[in-house]
Amino acid sequence: MEKTQFWQSKRVFLTGHTGFKGSWLALWLQHLGAEVTGYALDPPSDPSLFQKADIAACMHSIISDLRDAAILTSVMQSAQPEIVFHLAAQSLVGQSYADPVETYETNVLGTIHLLEAVRKTPSVRAVVIITTDKCYENKEWVWPYRETDPLGGYDPYSSSKACAEIITSSWRDSFFNPAHYAEHKVAVASARAGNVIGGGDWASNRLIPDIVRAFSSGKTLEIRNPAATRPWQHVLEPLRGYLTLAEKLHAGGVQYASAWNFGPQYTDARPVEWIVRHLSARWGSGTQWKLDVRELPHEAQMLKLDWSKAHAALGWQPVLPLPEALDYTLDWYQREAAGTRARDLCLEQIISYSEKAAAAS
Repeated sequence: MEKTQFWQSKRVFLTGHTGFKGSWLALWLQHLGAEVTGYALDPPSDPSLFQKADIAACMHSIISDLRDAAILTSVMQSAQPEIVFHLAAQSLVGQSYADPVETYETNVLGTIHLLEAVRKTPSVRAVVIITTDKCYENKEWVWPYRETDPLGGYDPYSSSKACAEIITSSWRDSFFNPAHYAEHKVAVASARAGNVIGGGDWASNRLIPDIVRAFSSGKTLEIRNPAATRPWQHVLEPLRGYLTLAEKLHAGGVQYASAWNFGPQYTDARPVEWIVRHLSARWGSGTQWKLDVRELPHEAQMLKLDWSKAHAALGWQPVLPLPEALDYTLDWYQREAAGTRARDLCLEQIISYSEKAAAAS
């Protein structure tokens, strides 16, 4: 994403700004000159990128619950945003088994509250609802999923995100219908990304943070599902997709009001064990890992995303091969541990990545 004038002084409403992806997006938007209002719960981990990179310093940060429709609507109406990014979610498969009700309340009812707040805020022109690659009915096949493939979900998290997609489609048809765009002037899209990696993720039971914690402390890493294959991608890749999509929607591009995949190169869908071995070799001596032999809840084994629609219609494509994405990630953690400010690291990588993306376009 080049630093163009588009985002300068744009009023942006971002849910989930205290999370890993949300913090990166909030900082990128600040770098682009946007006026950002964030709405989210407290950071989901300690430490967190939100705190380490002082994300709240250059934005209006509201700590509140997405499930409180009245407060959400009041805050959005006060912010008068032109563009809305909805990232707030309960985003962990394991937690969705532990507390499925909270997962559905947040991911399903929370999405409804967000879309209803948009209906009551006349300033909004573009809405991007972020879901996940796991919203598809997983058939455990080798082919990448397209936006037209059936939605589904075995675990509560995945199915709640499929519900969020259905809700988004329903509200678009019912209240933001493209055929009546001249009347409501709101373009609503959804975005599905792969398994994001990058510096500043300290979530529990997530592969990269678990690797960093184990390797940096000299402990033995325990991994589950070593053969599980995921579409790994650096966090900046889908975020550039979200930003590009929002620009198109804001420009009156009602033809972009639909679902979009933002995934990595197809060869970068790799099994968990490949990631562990690659980072172990890159880290150096002293790393150890073993298989977690406990009986664990079901997780999908094979996931790939077809991003050809985004390439053809938005001009978007991934630019960081997986080894380079892992280098970005490991470099971030090691330099941050050595004393470099997290905010400086993020901005440095945003600028470096933006230059690569511009050169590839």
